[in-house]
Order: sequence, then structure tokens, then C-alpha cells
Amino acid sequence: MAELADYERRFRRAGLPLFIEDYSAREDVWTRAAPLFALVFIGEMLGAVDLDWSLLANLAAAFGGLAILLGAFGLLNLARGRPFWSLPHDVGPAELAAFVIVPAALPVIFGGQWGSAALTAATNLLLLLLAFGVIRYGLFAIVVWTGARLFEQLAASLSVISRAVPLLLVFALVLFINTEMWQVFSRMPDAFLILVGVLFVLAGSVFIAGQIPREVRELEEGAGSEGPPLENPQRFNVGLVMFVGQALQILVVSLAIGAFFVVFGSLAVGADVREAWEVEHEGVLVSLTLFGQPLQVTEALLRVSGGIAAFSGLYYAIAVLTDSTYRQEFRDELTEEMADSFAARAEYLELRGA
Repeated sequence: MAELADYERRFRRAGLPLFIEDYSAREDVWTRAAPLFALVFIGEMLGAVDLDWSLLANLAAAFGGLAILLGAFGLLNLARGRPFWSLPHDVGPAELAAFVIVPAALPVIFGGQWGSAALTAATNLLLLLLAFGVIRYGLFAIVVWTGARLFEQLAASLSVISRAVPLLLVFALVLFINTEMWQVFSRMPDAFLILVGVLFVLAGSVFIAGQIPREVRELEEGAGSEGPPLENPQRFNVGLVMFVGQALQILVVSLAIGAFFVVFGSLAVGADVREAWEVEHEGVLVSLTLFGQPLQVTEALLRVSGGIAAFSGLYYAIAVLTDSTYRQEFRDELTEEMADSFAARAEYLELRGA
């Protein structure tokens, strides 16, 4: 029915695909990801090549790998009762297993490259998990939906920003002009620098996620009172919308503070200061002249500004978590925004039952 399809498209655009009844991974998730999987599947014929071989040998191996991939795909179609060259209308465990196993077998068949085979299998398995999460819970639609309302939500939470950010900037300025801060971040290995950033993100995510279940229940009681109670996967979908909305706010604040310190550092921390502080990673990325003085953006400056931004994001996440006024304003704003989706769900369920 066209009217039901309109409701379902509306739920997808709002980042709430699990509001759709009979939403299944087999028919609604994997089939949507099938074109991407097919492209990756065909591209992995390159797993048959070996850089130590001649060009002619690698071409032969690539075509041989392609023949194996297409042959395995066709035989799976025949086993499922479909024509050899048909595209599957539903993707089940057999197709998913073939997507992981068959391309990983090529490096073993052509040259016994077991390491490459394990890497291919792990990559394909990770791609399946990402596709499942992104498509099942409408992650792209959630980012678009919350991003379109981001500045409205920031304006609504202006009171907590005006309280949290000035104090945050004071602490950040003290850290920024600290010799040890520059020495630590300029000398930290790249891998450790990434791990530190991930650690800050994980800590902030845990703080935010801890409040989500209670707020989902309160949101359901407010905006979803017209329809039947949500099921647990649907509550998780609503919680993901709330989580992404808050995470985007924190990201914007963190990036703004990081950009501020890039500008401030290029003005205040010159080459002579960096030399006195024994700063490493002194590669100059941008060099300008302002009022007759050099203005430089270095790798060390970006490292320190990034560290300050990560710390600021964690601080802001804790600030909004502990500010009851912000939580109420954010929840009220989201309740108003999502009321239409909850009302549409009640109408949708009534239409399906008619």
C-alpha cells in the first residue's frame, strides 16, 4: 500500500527504521547493502595477485580469481534455486558466509598467502558488522536528521554553553601555554596519539550512554503516549538518535575550541618559544606573514590543539551530563521534534491493523 510505504520512508528519513513493522535484517538490511558487497566481492579478485610475480602472471591470477568468485556466486544461486547469473532478492547466512570466505580463499589458492587471507576475511567481516549497524539503525539518516537540527539545539542549550565554555577555556589556556603539554604531545608516537584521542571519545561516550535509557523512557512517556509501547530494539533506535544528537553538539564545541587554539598558538607560540620548550615535530604546514611577523601552523601545534580539543570534548560531555537544566532543555527539544514520528507510528500501526 502506497500510504504505508510513505510512512516507512518517513521513519527512515527520521533515523527510526525500526518503527517499521516486520523490519528484518534478511530483507531490509542485507539486500540494501548487496550492491556494495558485490562491488567489494568483485574487487577482491586482486587478492589472487602477488607483487613478486610478473605482470603476465598477476593478470592470469586476477582473471582466475574473478572466475572463482563468479563461479562460487553462480553455484550458490543454483543451490538456492535461482538462475546462475541472477541477483539475490534476499541475502541470508549462505551469501554472507560466501562473502567472507570465498575472497579470503584466493590468496591461499594463489600463492599460499595465509596472512593476506586472514586480513581479507577480517576486513569483510568488519564490513558486514558496519553495514548491519549503519543500515539497520539508519545511522546516516540519524546524522542527517540531527545535523539539520544541530544549531537549533545548540541555541536551545546556550545557557549551559555560556556556563561551561568560559571555565573550560580558562583551564585549556593554562594547559596550552604549559611546556610539558607541548613536550608530551609533540613527542608522543602517532599510534599513541590516536589511542589517547580514542580514549577520550570512549570516556565521553560512556558518560552520555549511561543516561540514555532513562531519557528514552521519559521521551516515550511524553511523545509516544499515543501509540503502543516500544519494543527494546525500537528503544535502542530512539536512544541512538539521542546519543548522536548530543555527540554532534560535543563534536562542534570541541572542533571550535581546537580551531581557536590553532589560531591562538600560531600567534602566541613562535619558533623561538618552541625551540626553548624543546618541541619536536616542528614541520611547518602553513607559513604566513602578518604585520611583518611570521605566523606558522606546525604539526606540533595541531597535535597540542587536538589534545586540548579532545580534553574539552570530555569536559563538555561531563558538563552537559551533570547540568539538569540542559538535560531538561535537550529532552524537551527532542520530544517536540520526535512527537511527529511517534504520532506517525500510531497512525501507521492503526493503518496496518485496519
